[in-house]
Amino acid sequence: ANAASGTAVHDDCKLKFLELKAKRNHRFIIFKIDGQQVVVEKLGSPGDSYEDFAAALPSDECRYAVFDFDFITDENVQKSKIYFIAWSPETSKVRMKMVYASSKDRFKRELDGIQVELQATDPSEMSFDIIKARAI
Repeated sequence: ANAASGTAVHDDCKLKFLELKAKRNHRFIIFKIDGQQVVVEKLGSPGDSYEDFAAALPSDECRYAVFDFDFITDENVQKSKIYFIAWSPETSKVRMKMVYASSKDRFKRELDGIQVELQATDPSEMSFDIIKARAI
């Protein structure tokens, strides 16, 4: 647990992240802070799209999310990158934003293998075009 923010990370978070990274059996994972710990809220199946992922984020509450993005480089090589997205919509409560902001770095360190980090307060800040641009 982290003394500064007081937020623990549930073992399931790391387990599901390892499954996404190693076995690729989840397209995305959405995490929420529940009480004093970060827990898995939703798992995306391998066939889910980026649109499915974006639609799964609440419009008025903060979340952490991980998305496994497949893309083809300009050299026509199939690649994948794991994104960490800190979702903090303008309409969420100030206290919630503070808790998520203060716990983010500690939580992100628990997930070994994050390649790109994005912070978004609005769906346009994590549009598919932005995700794609950050991958290459």
